[in-house]
Amino acid sequence: QVQLVESGGDLVQAGGSLRLSCAASGSIFSINAMGWYRQAPGKQRELVARITRGGSTNYADSVKGRFTISRDNAKNTVYLQMNNLKPENTAVYYCNANIVLRILRNGDDFWGQGTQVTVSS
Repeated sequence: QVQLVESGGDLVQAGGSLRLSCAASGSIFSINAMGWYRQAPGKQRELVARITRGGSTNYADSVKGRFTISRDNAKNTVYLQMNNLKPENTAVYYCNANIVLRILRNGDDFWGQGTQVTVSS
């Protein structure tokens, strides 16, 4: 059984900052890429940022220069530092991880339950 538990979502004013965390737990052999997605009301879920096990990152164009993704492999945790937040960043943010459960197996995708980020103008 694998769980991804997110935290850090909140209500913040435009220009403010938030740090999201997502910890993976359970019977984990290793974790490949980890990432953050978001879904605003009436919109499709979209990639915000992604980080490989080795630390390579990619970001949605709309958040480049304001958001930073990082991870602590020893803690099976991924973070998303969000600065200079804008009202259009309001969404439910979901953690995603590609997790290898046993040696010599491919990874499976797991999702967290989501954490609400609301940015007021």
